Amino acid sequence: MIEHVLPGRVVTECAYDDEEHPGEGLFPQERELVARAVEPRRREFTTVRRLARRALGRLGRSPAPILPNRRGAPQWPPGVVGSMTHCTGYRAAAVSSVAESAAVSIDAEPDAPLPAGVLETVTLPSERALLAGLGRRRPDIAWDRMYFSAKESVFKAWYPLTGRELDFDEAEIAFDAAAGTFSARLLVPGPVVGGRSVPVFPGRWHADRGLLVTAVHLPPPPAA
Repeated sequence: MIEHVLPGRVVTECAYDDEEHPGEGLFPQERELVARAVEPRRREFTTVRRLARRALGRLGRSPAPILPNRRGAPQWPPGVVGSMTHCTGYRAAAVSSVAESAAVSIDAEPDAPLPAGVLETVTLPSERALLAGLGRRRPDIAWDRMYFSAKESVFKAWYPLTGRELDFDEAEIAFDAAAGTFSARLLVPGPVVGGRSVPVFPGRWHADRGLLVTAVHLPPPPAA
């Protein structure tokens, strides 16, 4: 599914289940991170890193540990940008060289309504006002969950560029239900890429197999 929301220059890998035993194929540093985790967590952690290393191999990169930083974001090899995601029934990784992409982010969620009370936390009043119209156009999609997923993708693109947190109310998202796209207008100063501030993150979304996926891709700055 993830290939539907990213350009061809981004290498993607995905799986709908866990093929390996928990911890199998992990580097020692990675294994230590989930040594005390429950088995489902160790399974998804193992699978998503296997997928990420497979994608990195297609970029010509050698296998290496993929460790989280203090915020939990994966630390990619020099010259690489990327993202990983996992939810029930889906795991995916996406990577690209910095020559092809300034930022890559992905998120996957079950196509099911958010728990009660979460929508008000993750969306702005202006976004909630659009939900009814989106539901009329595509009643088969849990648009509240789609908003959550898109905000996650926006944060995953924002954080590596800035090293700062981005709250749910600091980006305003508008979806195009027909085109499978969205735009995220940043309500704080945007990151600087190639000497230029980026005020809007473009994104794409896709729904299938009971899942929602969203992605943000920023192209590299133009050559001087």
